[in-house]
Amino acid sequence: MEKMRKWGWLLGSLAAMLLLILFLAGHGTYDETTSRVRRSLRSVIPRRQQGVNLLTRDPKRVVLDNGIVKVIFSNPGGYVIGIQYRGLDILETGNEENNRGYWDVVWKKNITDKLEATKFRVITARPDQAEISFLRTYDVSLGNGTNTVPLTVDKRYILQRGGSGFYAYGIFERLDGWPAVQDMDQIRMVYKLEQAIFHYMALSDTRQRSMPTAADRGRGQKLAYKEACLLTDPSNPDFRGEVDDKYQYSIEDKDNKVHGWISTDESVGFWMITPSDEFRTGGPFKQDLTSHVGPTTLSMFVSTHYAGKELQIKFEEGEAWKKVFGPVFVYLNSAPSSKNSTRILWNDAKKQMLKEVKNWPYNFTQSEDFPSSHQRGSVLGQLLIHDRYINESLFPASSAYVGLAAPGEVGSWQRENKGYQFWNQADEEGRFIIKNVRPGNYSFYAWVPGIVGDYKYEADITITPGCNIKLDNLTYEPPRNGPTLWEIGIPDRTAAEFSVPDPYPTLLNNLYTYNHSENFRQYGLWARYGERYPHNDLVYTIAINNYHDDWFYAQVTRNTGNETYVGTTWQILFELHNVTNPGNYTLQLALASANNAELQVRINNKSDERPHFSSKLIGGDNAIARHGIHGLYWLFSVEIPSSLLKEGINTVYLTQARGGETFQGVMYDYIRLEAPSSHTDSQVVI
Repeated sequence: MEKMRKWGWLLGSLAAMLLLILFLAGHGTYDETTSRVRRSLRSVIPRRQQGVNLLTRDPKRVVLDNGIVKVIFSNPGGYVIGIQYRGLDILETGNEENNRGYWDVVWKKNITDKLEATKFRVITARPDQAEISFLRTYDVSLGNGTNTVPLTVDKRYILQRGGSGFYAYGIFERLDGWPAVQDMDQIRMVYKLEQAIFHYMALSDTRQRSMPTAADRGRGQKLAYKEACLLTDPSNPDFRGEVDDKYQYSIEDKDNKVHGWISTDESVGFWMITPSDEFRTGGPFKQDLTSHVGPTTLSMFVSTHYAGKELQIKFEEGEAWKKVFGPVFVYLNSAPSSKNSTRILWNDAKKQMLKEVKNWPYNFTQSEDFPSSHQRGSVLGQLLIHDRYINESLFPASSAYVGLAAPGEVGSWQRENKGYQFWNQADEEGRFIIKNVRPGNYSFYAWVPGIVGDYKYEADITITPGCNIKLDNLTYEPPRNGPTLWEIGIPDRTAAEFSVPDPYPTLLNNLYTYNHSENFRQYGLWARYGERYPHNDLVYTIAINNYHDDWFYAQVTRNTGNETYVGTTWQILFELHNVTNPGNYTLQLALASANNAELQVRINNKSDERPHFSSKLIGGDNAIARHGIHGLYWLFSVEIPSSLLKEGINTVYLTQARGGETFQGVMYDYIRLEAPSSHTDSQVVI
């Protein structure tokens, strides 16, 4: 007992001394000394394991507080108007209350509905956990003459005892008879952090750095579109001459599990952790926004980024629908002040992310619309490939991406946007298991790195609670009509293997200066095409040129002067020693991206008025402008009659025929010419 009294006296004296230092350091004003003391307090005072308090005394406020994190909501609107972490204000209090932490929907040609709720409910309030609801019920009598999207939205928040963060999810619902929706582009959750303290952003091990401010962008020079800004007068001179663009910080959804901001002064981190992709749209390879200058952190649930209108959610008149987005975990952490604090905070955030992934699906949510693990099912099996021109025997679909998504056509999963998707990656033998699948009807889809095309299992799969479905060995026969004569690229659904030019020295983002694997995220690379090919378009000769160096990453338009942009024609030259006649050759054309483009194919005659093949107008993913090395995947199998070919040198003309804008064009994934199945090896020089 005497020892406890001594320790109590010592801790009390230490706290009093620290409070005195705070007072003397500026009478409560924030300065560098205050910051150092706050860091010391956070590092020496242990976390209190108090229960969760739910405070509703103020009729305009709802507060969740567990002694570590305090979250303050507007009542009944459900905006997150404040987050306090160990006494530190996290959100930008200078913003309006509806512009700090919120959900929104973008629809009706860029109308934003911030989903302001009209009813607050307590779902559960226990010392170990509180869950609260902010409900916005749609009034069907409003009809189409309103900017309120026809959805009932239940915004849910959960705080647990001892948790260094809170969970958030939303239940979106339409009932029978509600008005049609033709263009719902975006559903997201947004947090805008305190500008004075959060200056360091982290997206991955290799993509993190100190960042410019929103004021720096405001003083900068707008470039080809509003999101891209040249920093001309930043508060930190180290940023002068750099480009900042939120699309430079996009990540594929399969890898977008943790990102956020660090206050280096306070040694505090704010993180968005997404433990599952099941509620996102467009599949695991869709790219989307993460965190960006503001400082802003996003959780993107639905968007048309890197996909275009094909991922707009559309509802027919009277169509019913319900979907749960989330839960996601908003995590806060701290570390002792040191030169390694950013690394410590980032590593801890990754550790927390892995914990959340392991615990998915959560068993503590109180909505019957979110099934726990025992209410879900699993699917397992093995995927094999049959392509006799690669191997006479079946061989495993090594590292195949396999998934369950809404029933549809082959490859439809990348354009699916209303249901849930569940994906995993097979092992080297093509064996896979997809766990924790919600009950429902699905199609089984797959694609294999290094193999062209998409696979779809012939029968739909019905998941019931607790089921464990074992599929027979599945065999994928990829598109193939004959042996390969030549090929350009790697069938991996990106253009990353092609020639990505060096960025302009005056338009750099230094985040990627030494990260060459993502050099494609630099601004303005499309304009390098006209410099590399000032007079004539690209000509690629099989067996002479190398696609790593000689195949430009994007077939873009050409600026002929006065901002006039025209389509371009690329040529592939190859030699045939003899031609199988009669017979059909096949040109497999796989695209990694298309934006308001029309790809035309001509054989040995550029002047043909009618192309041998036209894709018609395709695509709207805007991946060229948004620094993505891919958007949506396209595959065209073009038959070429042997009568169009000749012995000796042949030419395939690839014309992107649409012009008028800077960012129209395509990115190729892979091109392959196949001979008829009766070919002889002497027909081609590769």
